[in-house]
Parts: sequence; C-alpha cells; structure tokens
Amino acid sequence: MAVPARADCSGPGYETFGPASVTGAIVGATVHEGRAYVVTRGLKPPLLAEIDLATRKVVRHVRLPDGPAAGEPEGGWATTVAGGKIYVGTYPSPDLYRFDPATGQVEHLRSFGRYGGFVWSLAAAPDGTVYAGTYPDGRVWEYVPATGAVRNFGVLVPGERYVRAVAADATTVYAGLLDKGRLIAIDRATGAKRELAQGPTGVGVVELHGDRVLAVSGTQLIDVKKDGTDPRRIEAPSGSFDALTSTADGTVYATSRPDGTVYRYRTGDAALTKVADPPSAGDETRRMVLTGPDTLVGFSGSGGMWWLNPRTGKSEFADLIEAGLPPGPERPQSMLLVPNRAVYIGGHFSMDVRDLRTGEKRRFRVPGEPKDMVRRGNKIYAAIYPSGQIVSIDMKTDEVRDLGFLGHGQQRPWDIEYDERTDRLLVATAPLGAKLEGALAIVDPDTGEKEVHVGVIPGQSLMSLSLDSARGVVYLGGDVLGGGGTPPTKTSASVAAFDLATRKVLWQTDPLPGHRTFQDVKVHGGLLYGVYKRESGTWIALDLATRTVRHQGRLSGYGELTVHRGKVFAATFFGGGNAYELNTEAKPLATGLGDDWYTNPQLHFEPGTWTAWTLIGRNLARVRLNPHCPPTTLPPTPDHTPANPFKTT
Repeated sequence: MAVPARADCSGPGYETFGPASVTGAIVGATVHEGRAYVVTRGLKPPLLAEIDLATRKVVRHVRLPDGPAAGEPEGGWATTVAGGKIYVGTYPSPDLYRFDPATGQVEHLRSFGRYGGFVWSLAAAPDGTVYAGTYPDGRVWEYVPATGAVRNFGVLVPGERYVRAVAADATTVYAGLLDKGRLIAIDRATGAKRELAQGPTGVGVVELHGDRVLAVSGTQLIDVKKDGTDPRRIEAPSGSFDALTSTADGTVYATSRPDGTVYRYRTGDAALTKVADPPSAGDETRRMVLTGPDTLVGFSGSGGMWWLNPRTGKSEFADLIEAGLPPGPERPQSMLLVPNRAVYIGGHFSMDVRDLRTGEKRRFRVPGEPKDMVRRGNKIYAAIYPSGQIVSIDMKTDEVRDLGFLGHGQQRPWDIEYDERTDRLLVATAPLGAKLEGALAIVDPDTGEKEVHVGVIPGQSLMSLSLDSARGVVYLGGDVLGGGGTPPTKTSASVAAFDLATRKVLWQTDPLPGHRTFQDVKVHGGLLYGVYKRESGTWIALDLATRTVRHQGRLSGYGELTVHRGKVFAATFFGGGNAYELNTEAKPLATGLGDDWYTNPQLHFEPGTWTAWTLIGRNLARVRLNPHCPPTTLPPTPDHTPANPFKTT
C-alpha cells in the first residue's frame, strides 16, 4: 500500500504496560475446621485459597488446573465440603475439582459439558454424595466420591437453563431454578420430581433447616416445609435477598442486595429484623457461616471477608489481597482515557488508575462492575452492574458518590454518554432474568434525579446509544433477547431515534432481518454505524435520512465503535482481537490484540494522534491505528514496554 510521507509507520506499533486491572475478587466460599476456602474470579487459572480464621491470613493457595476436555476455568461459583475434602465447580469450563487439605493436592474429577457452561452450585448430602447444579443444560448431577459414579436427573422443567442453587438431605435434593423461578424437590433414589414453590423471579439460594426449606427469589424469602405444606413468604425490607445461612437454634441470617444489610428471621416471624448495617456496603455476599455463638463470618464478592457479632451489630472487614491472597490480572470491564492525566480501568468491584504523568498505579473500590464510563468536568460517571447503579468518581480524591439506582428491573447497564447541551447522563440498559424490555435513563449528574423510559423499543432491551447533541436526538440499538430468561417476541433488533426534547420516539427500523442483537451503534456523517452481536461481527452503515443500509460487511466478531478525527473505528472480540476502520468496507488496522475484555473491546484515542489506549491480552497498551500505515500485527506473546512508558506524544 502507498504510505504518505508524513505518516510515521516505524517501530513495532504498540507498547504494553503490564496488567490493566488486578483483582482479588471471589465467587465460591466455604468453611471447614477453622479454615475458609475461597475461589477467585476472573484469574486464569483461578486460585483456591485457604484462610486461617483465627489469624485472618491466607496460609495456602493452589491453582485449579485445566480440565482434559473443556478448557481453562476462570472461577468457581460452587463450593462444598464432603468427607473432609473441598469440592469446587467452575466456569466457563463446567468442571468439578477436589482439594484435599491434608495433602494439599487438587485433582480434576469430571466435566459436565462443553466450554461455556457453569457449575453454578454444589451441595453435599449427609452421606457425602455431592450434587451439582449446572448451566446451560439446567440439570442436577450426582457425584459419588467413593466410586466416581455420575448420573443426572434429566430435565427438571422444560426450557430451564440454570440450576442456580442446590441443597441436599438424606433423601432429597432441592434445586432452585433461575429462568422458571421454581423450587424443585428431587427424590435421590427414584429421581421423582415435585414442585415446592413458585417464586416471583429466579430462585438463587436454597438453605435447609430441620423439616423446612428456605429459598431466595428476588425480593422474597420463601419458607416452606419439605413436603410442600405451610408455605410462608417474607418480603425484603429493601432491595432483594442475596445470601442465607441457618443456625442450630433455627435462626436464619440473610443479607440484602445491593446494600448488604444483615437481617435475622425465624419461622413464624412476620418480617425480618435488622441485625447490622452493611459490613461491606454495596457488596455481594457469597456466603455466610456462623462460626461461634457471637461470630458470623461473611465472604464478599469484591474480595473481602467480614466478621459480625449478631448480638451487638459490630463488624470488621478485611481485604483478601491485604490478607495475603495473590492478586492477578483480570478481564477488564471498561476503560476511560483522561488525556495527559490518567487511564481508568473498571474491574470487578474495583477501579485501577494509571497516572500518565508519573506512571504510578493506584486502585480503589467501587460498588460493582463499571460496565461503561463517561467524563464530565473533574468527575467520572460509571454505570454499575449488578445493581443498576450510577456512581460519580472525583478524579482529584477518588471519592465514590452514589447517585442511586435506576430501578424498574434495569440492573444491566451497557452504555453511558454525557449530553453537554442538557447537562444530563444518558444510560442504555437491559433487565435481568425473564424480562425483555430495557430502558433509556436520563440522569441529572448533580442530584441523581432519574427519568427511566422502559420499553422505549417495545419488546427489546437496549445495548447501546449514540447521541447527536446538535439535533437533540439519541439513537438506540436493541436486543430482542432482553434478560435472556424468556422467549423473545421479535426476530430482528431495531434502531430507534429518541427526541430528548419531546421524550418521544421519532422512528424505529429493523436494518437487517433476522439479526437479533446490536452490540454498539455510533452516528457519524449522516450515517449510523452498527455492529451486531447476533449475527456476530456483522456491521452496517445506515443512512439516517432514508433509513436504508448503505454499506454492510463482516468483522471477526462484535465489539465497540469509536469516532476519531473524522473516521469510524471498531474493536472486536474473536479472531484473536482486531481493530478496523469502517468506511465503505472494513479496513484492518491491527490484529492479535487478544480476546481478554470482559464486556466489550474498546479504543480510546489520544487527541490529535492515531494512537489508542486499549488492551493487548490483559495488559494495558497503546497501539498505533494509523489508517495510512500497514496494519499492526502482534505476535502471539507481545511484550514491548518503552523506556519511558507514560510519556505521550
């Protein structure tokens, strides 16, 4: 290709700066004989760490090896203890592992499906038999440690994908179903199934006590006898229920999400009693265990532990990294460049910051996963999952301020932009669970006041938005699958134009029939560029005047779009991770960036240059994306760190 004389195409075309986001986040947790065992989230391979509850320090850790068929795990939601050994169920390789505390050895026992699945839950029966709940087959599996024998109980409910929770006693397995919201009892001997309760939403936690089963279904605590009689239902005082644990005297402790408050309940109570304020505010509680008469131990998804005296309400919190858990690079959620100042990388309940002036790194907690971020003055605004919360971050002090929750079931924000003309934040969201319709939220960044327009595209959630501030119109990209827990009513994803002055939809169109999900849309030069997630990698340029597709093509996968210096760029998953310029066709600009974003691949250009901040693998990187240069092709294991890495030009 011809290269203009002014274009500097020398050198490798990229620089790397080490892990973009590090984490000590956890998923599964359990307790055995004075030790806690936690499994990390997002690390490859994940760690199983052993914590001495007396000293509150990590005393040992092991890596979970790859399974022989399914692939490399990234975490383990499911943990249980049977026969003095620790069992872990992993994702996205749905495998079962066993750790022997006596020998320190870990072994892979079984795969429950192909890569992309989950072992969501594990429970041990009194005789040591282990039961697993899995996705996407929606089954309960039985594993007998003495013989290695495995069986499953078949389809529990037609169409169900998630067995999110399991518990077991001497005769029965109890399964909580996420899609269908049912609590099912399965006879261990015969496999016969019966429904104990129907929840208002997915059943995510199951706990046993005596002759009763307790289950969490969103805002409801279901308390029913094991034979299905005497059902009782208690509403959460705020938010929804998160975790349960029962004690020998019949007391049940519960935490709520998203605030993390601890409550007490006993069968027959008309309501819950507050025990304590959140030991870890805004956090997810992975498990609670009463380890003594006055000690309730909790495990937080952000990577922490807390100790609570239920009698006094006093609590203490410990960060697991500070307790000795080795941190590691995770797949980042989002990124934001503040030119000549810093790069912000959103992780799991954390924010990593690289100071571009000094090269220094710092990290602070945020209440969830920042799915997208935008800047307004000296503050950054982040849209948080799983709470559906908006927070502001002061760039001078790192102070995190809560602007409240979007509500209306909109807990999965995908995109956020700032409208300077109206001084408002615009947020595109999808619901969780068995709902289809997402929302456009309009948020006052000073007061937190919100307008939430649910169903702005009927029957679809929103994956993306693009603002034309001059016209006061925001363009929305839809997804017919919604929360994923109910059959879609549409077959093609729509684009809609929403007038911010009248709060009305001006028009709606389906650019490509049969393409069900937009991943991103961006308006430039009278065209709306869109990248589809389903069918993955299909891209279009839609003429806004005629609403016809002017250009169309295929990328290696889906990702995000960026407009910079009058050009449209795309960064994509799959095919090794690539970057393109979109015009009448897609022009490759970089290949081999890797597929290690958690949410969507992003590009953040330095003003006035063709250099973009992004990821290479899980490392923070700057990559040359000059349309006048040959494509930057990265080797399988790129590593090029400059002598003065944070000097920008």
